[in-house]
Amino acid sequence: MTTTTETPNAQPAAARKATEKTLTGVQKLPMAKAINLGLRRALERDAKTLLMGEDIGQLGGVFRVTDGLQRDFGADRVVDTPLAESGIVGTAIGLALRGYRPVLEIQFDGFIFPAFDQITTQLSKMHYRSRGRLTLPVVIRVPFGGGIGAVEHHSESPEVLFAHTAGLRVVSPSTPAEAFTMIQQAIASPDPVLFFEPKGRYWEKGEVDLDAPLADPHTPDGLGLDKARVVRSGTDVTLVAHGPTVATALKAAEAAATDGTSVEVVDLRTLSPLDTATIAESVRRTRRCIVIHEAPVLYGTGAEVAARITEECFFHLEAPVLRVGGFHMPYPVAKLEHEYLPGLDRVLDAIDRSLAF
Repeated sequence: MTTTTETPNAQPAAARKATEKTLTGVQKLPMAKAINLGLRRALERDAKTLLMGEDIGQLGGVFRVTDGLQRDFGADRVVDTPLAESGIVGTAIGLALRGYRPVLEIQFDGFIFPAFDQITTQLSKMHYRSRGRLTLPVVIRVPFGGGIGAVEHHSESPEVLFAHTAGLRVVSPSTPAEAFTMIQQAIASPDPVLFFEPKGRYWEKGEVDLDAPLADPHTPDGLGLDKARVVRSGTDVTLVAHGPTVATALKAAEAAATDGTSVEVVDLRTLSPLDTATIAESVRRTRRCIVIHEAPVLYGTGAEVAARITEECFFHLEAPVLRVGGFHMPYPVAKLEHEYLPGLDRVLDAIDRSLAF
């Protein structure tokens, strides 16, 4: 288990508290801060919302995502737990049955496996087993993916293991604005949600409208937790990505445009449920599709998307659906992760192969 140490914060606590409470309007924020403010809004909105995790209180979490929240909401609502992931999830299940909305932090993706049993055999099935009488509004935040020079169990992408389990929502934001909105939607959801945060993008900044109301999925512009989003329009090929690879896809689209190729980019946002309709609509326009993710290609998200698109868009396709992702091997040592992760060159190569088919 990772050992963490507290780091000094140069800004006085009183000043930080006042600044965070007065932040309004459109702000340029890193994703980690956007999630922090989303959690703050949820804690303010509902006294039954609790945060739980290892070192999330005084330390503010390994990545400081929960920085300042225990100070402002108390140790009874922002709870430092023992190093026991299965116990954290089991406790959250009990709290949810008593009417609370627990939000858990798993320090790193690879540490979620001790809790895999609790999540897949208890948390995911309680609603069905009770014939709808019981709900478990539990959110599990999981920093995932590579790109930070960490080791094997700190850089994995286990999202499809949970997407394969019925009864769980599995989502991943790609920008600070999405992270701010989606974490609040996840906490408001009556379903258990696996919230995969791309830790390699924690410190990248983007504009966040802190005054925007939570999106209403029943309005034309509203996106709930079950919708994908077209983040760049194009006509020649569709790139499908989620979480950390959305930024890679957008860079590839920019690069391809210099050669005259028009690339559309779809941000999945949710792996379960999968918004096949938005992907299929895009592919019917471009007639080509490439799926990008950091997890190994074998049995990955790309396999599911490729199968769905083949079923629904077979007569529109000009080329087979291609996949670009990690290799079927343990996550490599830090010095080799740039070879493992799907970078710009591998995506551009896939675009060339699709267009040449």
